[in-house]
Amino acid sequence: MASAPSNVDLAALMRVRSLELRARLVMEGFWKGMHRSPLHGFSAEFSEYRQYVVGDDPRFIDWKVMARSDRSYVKKFEEETNLRCQLLLDASSSMAYGSAGFSKLDYAATLGATLGLFLKEQGDAAGLTVFDEKIRDHLPAQARSGQWHALLVNLQKAAASPVAGGPRLPLRPLGEMIRRRALLVLMSDFLMPLDGLDQDLGLLGAMQHDVVVFHLMDPAELDFPFTEGAQFTDAETGRQLLLDPTTARASYLKRLNEHLEKLRGICARQGAEYRLIRTDTPLEKDLFDFLHARRHLAARHRAAPRRAA
Repeated sequence: MASAPSNVDLAALMRVRSLELRARLVMEGFWKGMHRSPLHGFSAEFSEYRQYVVGDDPRFIDWKVMARSDRSYVKKFEEETNLRCQLLLDASSSMAYGSAGFSKLDYAATLGATLGLFLKEQGDAAGLTVFDEKIRDHLPAQARSGQWHALLVNLQKAAASPVAGGPRLPLRPLGEMIRRRALLVLMSDFLMPLDGLDQDLGLLGAMQHDVVVFHLMDPAELDFPFTEGAQFTDAETGRQLLLDPTTARASYLKRLNEHLEKLRGICARQGAEYRLIRTDTPLEKDLFDFLHARRHLAARHRAAPRRAA
C-alpha cells in the first residue's frame, strides 16, 4: 500500500479538546484504513543492525552483510533493538497560525501524541523536547509505564511564544542532551533563517542520530489564496505590512519556494529525511506514509547497505 484512506474528519478531530482522545481517534482511523499492516515488527527491523565501530567484538560482525556491501555491520543485542525516539516540537509564535480553526502547533501536538502512542504500543521509548529559540521543556525518551501520559502533559502545556528576532533551532544543545543514538523527529514550520542548520544537522548525523524533518505548513501559507488588500503581521517580530495580495502573490511564492528548496537541499546533504506536511492533511495519512517509508528504508539498508565512498 502506498497510501491509506482517511477515516477521521480533520476539522471534527481538532475540535476535540482532549489530546489523548485525539491521538486515540487518529490511531483508530489509521488501523481501520489499512487492509493489512506493513508495520509488524517495525522497530526491530529498523534497528536490527548498526555499523561496526572500533571496540566492538568482531564475533558479532554479520559476514553475509559484509560480503554484499564491503562494510562491517554488527547485530545488536536484544536490549539494543528497541527504538528510541525524541520528538522535537517548535513552539515559537509562528506556530500559532492557523487558517482552518486550529493552529500548526495544535496539529503538531496531535501528530506528536499519535506517534508517541504508536511507539508506546510497539514497546519503544518516546520523549519530547519543546523549544523556541531555546529549550523550554525536555522529557527524555523512556519506555516506562506512564511515559506517554507524561508526554501528553508536556504537549498540552506547550504554547506558542513570541521570540525576539525570530527563532533559531537549538540543535547543538539538543545534541549535548541526547547522547544515546535516537530517531529525532523535528516538527517545525521553519519560518526562520536557515543559517547554521546545515552544520547543526551534520553534527547530529555525526552523533549517529537519525533525523526526520516534519515541515508543517498551513495551506494558506503554501497557496497564498488571499484576494483583498489587508494588513499582514509577522508572527515572530510583530512587524506589520499593508499588502495587495494580487500583486504580492508571485513574489511571495517565489521566495517561499526558494526557502523550501534550500531546506530540502540541507536535509539531503546531511542525510535527514524531509517531509513537507500540509496541516489540512489527515493525520492518519501522515502517520501511515511516514511509517510505511521507514519500513522500506530499513529493508533496503538490510538488503544492500551503500558502499563506502
